[in-house]
Amino acid sequence: MKKTIKALKFPVIFLLIALSFIACDEEFSVLESDVLGKGNANFGIGDTILPITAYNKKLNTLQINNLNSNLLGFYNDPEFGQTTASVVTQVTPTSLSPSFGVNPVIDSVILSIPYFSKVIGVDTNGNSTYSIKDSLYGDPEAEIKLSIYRNNYFLRSFNPNSANSPQNYFSNGNSGINLTDNFALIENNTINFDDHKGEILKDTMFSPSADAIKTTIGDGDDAVTSRTVPAFRTHLDDTDDTKNFWKTTIIDIEGQPELSNVSNFYDYFRGLYFKAEAVSGNGNMFLLNFASADANIAIHYSTGEENSRTQATYSLNFSGGNRLNTFINNYNTTFVDGDPDLGDETLYLKGAEGSMAIVDLFGNDPDAYDDFINDFRKTDDNGDFIKDKRTGDFVLKKIINEAQLIIHEDISSDNEGLHRYDRIYAYDIKNNIILADYGADQATSNPSDPLNSIIFHLGQRDPDQKKYKIRLTRHLNNILLKDSTNTKIGLVLSTNVNYLNNAEILNSNNDDVTAIPAAAILSPRGTILHGNRVRNGVDSSKRMKLSVFFTEPENN
Repeated sequence: MKKTIKALKFPVIFLLIALSFIACDEEFSVLESDVLGKGNANFGIGDTILPITAYNKKLNTLQINNLNSNLLGFYNDPEFGQTTASVVTQVTPTSLSPSFGVNPVIDSVILSIPYFSKVIGVDTNGNSTYSIKDSLYGDPEAEIKLSIYRNNYFLRSFNPNSANSPQNYFSNGNSGINLTDNFALIENNTINFDDHKGEILKDTMFSPSADAIKTTIGDGDDAVTSRTVPAFRTHLDDTDDTKNFWKTTIIDIEGQPELSNVSNFYDYFRGLYFKAEAVSGNGNMFLLNFASADANIAIHYSTGEENSRTQATYSLNFSGGNRLNTFINNYNTTFVDGDPDLGDETLYLKGAEGSMAIVDLFGNDPDAYDDFINDFRKTDDNGDFIKDKRTGDFVLKKIINEAQLIIHEDISSDNEGLHRYDRIYAYDIKNNIILADYGADQATSNPSDPLNSIIFHLGQRDPDQKKYKIRLTRHLNNILLKDSTNTKIGLVLSTNVNYLNNAEILNSNNDDVTAIPAAAILSPRGTILHGNRVRNGVDSSKRMKLSVFFTEPENN
């Protein structure tokens, strides 16, 4: 007996390895009985295409506060048109009830907000070099007009109309009011932040840089230079007026209630408004890490008697308070809700405030769902489904090895380079959660590199065939084994599949889609896909399809 077991080890292991390679292949192929010998195999492998419908869902009034990062700038998507992103944010004192000493005089006021960067090498002096291309959209050489104002609109934390509920702010980029002002919505009210602009603290032409930030302290031989990651860094003390602004607004209120607690300060100094604008119809957009510990406004001042002056710093940071993105959209594509019954020929995935797709497995045909269940589950002599007494799961007569949602792009080759970092994120729109396949794919999770994270479930863009493959194996098996609900699946474009927070949609209680992954808001790009139907003249092989590959034991 022992010899027999040993003799079987190799072919069994070889079979498992072969199956794993098949599961990872571009398309499954039929595995005959070569491994065990013709006539000795007790299973067969097959495949089928399950019916689906896929249709468009227009997105607007999206939650734009509580994002983990923020877009700033102008981006002209070749497929969809223009988006301008601005930021309104509170700032928080790092210390309360400060003492600024005797005769304080402001030396400089420096704003610093890191980009999302990564080390790509080391220069000849042994210093790290960086890239910010993963968080830069558009022409890297272009400039935007950037104006930084004091914001006079109070960003409250709680909704007065709902006890203990946070106050959420929603996008209004497609308002049609104008293409110059930045708006947000709260319940039934519209906020125009341009109506609440205070003093202007910076007015500049700006383009981001991947250079490290160098800071030198001291002079001559005593000088010490430090380097930090690339950041948006600028002076807010360029003129006598701006320098005096910080003196009267912060330094001169020492001992006043406004600096005694954070709530008082938020009401007194309501934050900053970063307004971005295109320059001659061009510009770029970049992602800023406001949540970084290094994101702050540093007020450097000197204090003390004339012959014994010392230098000190008082900082305001961007963590803890409210912060939101606003969008102005000037699209050349009109987004509309699609056909949930037949599906759409063309699907539009557009970030910021645009469009998503909904995939309905089995469509609206109850017979298709019933046929799937009957085809895969075992029944007893009475025709009732059999359950495993130990696990409570249904017993299957066919085992799903892999289910692939195959999605082809419908974009021109001229724009292909723009999509090399695109990922398609799939989620359960009923419960606003990840799919079971995401949770099962932790082996490929890569927190520091979203482009190469969760690559088995969500796949990666195939640049040659211009297609995506979303694996739904666990999702379908849960339907078969555990009778899980067949929920509709949402598809959005994402450049960070690790970011799982949701963004609510205003007044969406009676809609299928009540929230979207927040990461979709932070991608200004878009892509076009073929739906479950294709236009006349398009190869039918380009249509979206759900391919299922299964093992079927013999003598079921």
